[in-house]
Amino acid sequence: MTLFDPMAEIGPTPRPFAPTRAIRALLGECPRWHEAEGALYWVDIAAMTLHRWSSRTGFVATRQFDAPVACFSFRKAGGLILGMKNGCATIDDWDAPVKDFGEQFLADQPLHRLNDGRCDAAGNFWVGSTNRDKAVRNAGLWRVAPDGVVQQMAGDMATANGAAFSGDGRYFVHTDTPSHLLRRYTLGAGTEALPTPETLHQFPTHKPDGSAAVGKGFGRPDGGSFDEAGLYWSALFDGWRVVQLASDGSIAHSIALPVARPTMVAFGGPDRRTAFVTTASEGLGRWQRWRQPHAGRIFAFRVDSPGVAEWDFAG
Repeated sequence: MTLFDPMAEIGPTPRPFAPTRAIRALLGECPRWHEAEGALYWVDIAAMTLHRWSSRTGFVATRQFDAPVACFSFRKAGGLILGMKNGCATIDDWDAPVKDFGEQFLADQPLHRLNDGRCDAAGNFWVGSTNRDKAVRNAGLWRVAPDGVVQQMAGDMATANGAAFSGDGRYFVHTDTPSHLLRRYTLGAGTEALPTPETLHQFPTHKPDGSAAVGKGFGRPDGGSFDEAGLYWSALFDGWRVVQLASDGSIAHSIALPVARPTMVAFGGPDRRTAFVTTASEGLGRWQRWRQPHAGRIFAFRVDSPGVAEWDFAG
């Protein structure tokens, strides 16, 4: 038990999360709250590290890997499923060895790695990839079943991102980040193929003067999550903000951040009403880093509606 409860200090304005301030990620991603442990997990893809802050001890643990860990989900049997360079892998607990899980479907793609993932209510792990060559649209989205069977669900992308399921399982949202387009799919029972998506929100790809849509009030959709009200939240990379979208796709709220590159927003804490936002410092110049001393840190703020509880991988 810690003498100081940092969760009690979180308010409605995003601020660096105090227990994690010592870690300034290059490419922070995938914040996930483990309810049974009372712990916040997240990764630094570029540093190939996994971090865990325990609310019970107050300490942050870090595990180094030999390949990038881009995303993960908790497993019902304990441990994690990891989205890595060539495919998925599992660990049985924090210190356990890494074991390949299922087909390593990116093993022959040197410019590809996995990027963003989420479990559905049936315990499948949905995971997307990214290609460093953004001119080539051959990244995709896969569903990894608990028995290790891998099925490609979508393709023709550069950076698959933003995967999230609504609490009732009706909707799935994801994006190809360079398109600036959030897609929403209405799912049926036992979905074996994704239906035709509808546009949830199209963010501008350019400013009115024709320049790229980067900067405050702009940005492109990165990682996102649903809350229990059925509204989708998106971190806007190079946009200095996180947005909450109404069910009709309009922007209900825009929450400003003091850093340009939020990478994902997800919910945690005992009541799941704390939003955790990972951010990136990779790619910023010296002057940008000076202006953004908290780039790469995790931000936290309180929200009205709890986030959807994360489903565990059944494999």
